[in-house]
Amino acid sequence: MEINDELFSKVEKKTNVSKEAIINIASKLNEGNMKDPETLSNVIQELAALAGRDVSKEKEEKIIDLILADKVPTNVDKLF
Repeated sequence: MEINDELFSKVEKKTNVSKEAIINIASKLNEGNMKDPETLSNVIQELAALAGRDVSKEKEEKIIDLILADKVPTNVDKLF
């Protein structure tokens, strides 16, 4: 088993999110215009569905506003 497959396997066991779903989201992020509110909305809703969470329209709009204003930390340490 390749390292990538091993990583995906571990993520899938912990999150119940398949490798294909992860690659699909990554592809959308890579190909999409991350400054387009509609693209961002689609990605947020797909991530919410994968996580089994509801994201209110208000929360979605706040997330989009933060992304568009470049106020999302790029350093993982800043997220915590």
